[in-house]
Amino acid sequence: MTKEEIKRSVLEQIDKHREKIIELGQQIMANPELGYKEFKTSALVRESLTELGLEDITGGLAITGVSGVLSSGKAGPNVCIMGELDAVVCPGHPFADPVTGAAHACGHNGQVASMIGSAIGLVHSGAIAHLSGKITFLGVPAEEYVEVEYRQNLRKQGKISFLGGKQELLANGFFDDIDMAMMVHMASLKPGTKVVVGGTSNGFIGKLVKYRGKEAHAGGSPHMGINALNAALLGLMAVHLQRETFKDDDHIRVHPIITKGGDLVNVIPADVRIETYVRGKTLEAIQDANRKVTRALRAGAEAIGARVEIEDIPGYLPRVSNEMLDEVFRANAEALVGKHMVDSGTHGTGSSDMGDIMHLIPAIHPSCGGARGTAHSEEFVVDDPETAYIVPAKLLALTAIDLLWDDASLGREIVENFEPLMTKEEYLDAWERLTQDGD
Repeated sequence: MTKEEIKRSVLEQIDKHREKIIELGQQIMANPELGYKEFKTSALVRESLTELGLEDITGGLAITGVSGVLSSGKAGPNVCIMGELDAVVCPGHPFADPVTGAAHACGHNGQVASMIGSAIGLVHSGAIAHLSGKITFLGVPAEEYVEVEYRQNLRKQGKISFLGGKQELLANGFFDDIDMAMMVHMASLKPGTKVVVGGTSNGFIGKLVKYRGKEAHAGGSPHMGINALNAALLGLMAVHLQRETFKDDDHIRVHPIITKGGDLVNVIPADVRIETYVRGKTLEAIQDANRKVTRALRAGAEAIGARVEIEDIPGYLPRVSNEMLDEVFRANAEALVGKHMVDSGTHGTGSSDMGDIMHLIPAIHPSCGGARGTAHSEEFVVDDPETAYIVPAKLLALTAIDLLWDDASLGREIVENFEPLMTKEEYLDAWERLTQDGD
């Protein structure tokens, strides 16, 4: 068979199983779970991978991750196709969990469906018999960097080392055997665009802040207390007053929330807690902004006479991209949906732990449409299942074929030409330095 014949067969199989793929995406959307707690979603992915007859199916990766392998039996690169298992907190979303408030307001249900959809096409077409190397399908946990205090406690208990799932798998050695990685993010794109390829994004450092004061009767003897909430408010105001020092080109974003403002209304607040990120385009910009934020937060405590504890936690590295891998994906996208429907990414000020992977191996993070509304909001829902679930499944499968065809000549070339920005050891050392420098 020619490569084009194999591709046509894969597309036919994905179309044949279209309703099953869409149903999977909708089922995940209706059962959202937060990071490192995605047990139902993980079980569903494992069931799907088992049904397809994949090899080396492994669960419990970084608590809830699950993977399976489609092997050609011939030497070649190992291409990892990923889908993120977790949701965000968005209680007003129409498919939010009524207890946890979790909701797939970022489209990860589409990622998992498209990952499984690509596996369906590749398995049922028999394409792997004509390829060299293997394809690892990975349901990865905890991309959304939320419930920071909960995850930091997991970290202190030794259950995880990183708050992000891909980071945890990287540290645990899962990616030691992976040569390339790709995933597709669901998005709400501008009219007339179905696929966006390339682009970069911010990285960040996470921060946990605890202001400690002294309780007293808020009405009868406030002078006997030390108001930790006032210290926090002054610290946050000092952070805001730093903003004019952030350079536009650095794309700094600091967006704190108060997760605890006190205990009782008639008691002077003595325990006030804040979570925030310090985002930026480069590691240097993040470090600079983080030092300013730390200084400002400490100033609030000093002014009121409170104490403050600041924990800097590894966040995510800025997302970069791989031009050669991007172009393979772009060519398939243009052939599938039309060149006029494919756009190029720019710089985004959000973040993803895919950035950490991109520093070590060739990896891409394109987007497909199919959703409407603003991401992480209650308006973000699937309104075009074909584009949200089926198009990315096809593109992932087609790209994998290109990479592993002809004794994986293209895949080998991409791997050989890749110059990592860090080794794994340098990566782990970098996060240790970054989270110490801010303090």
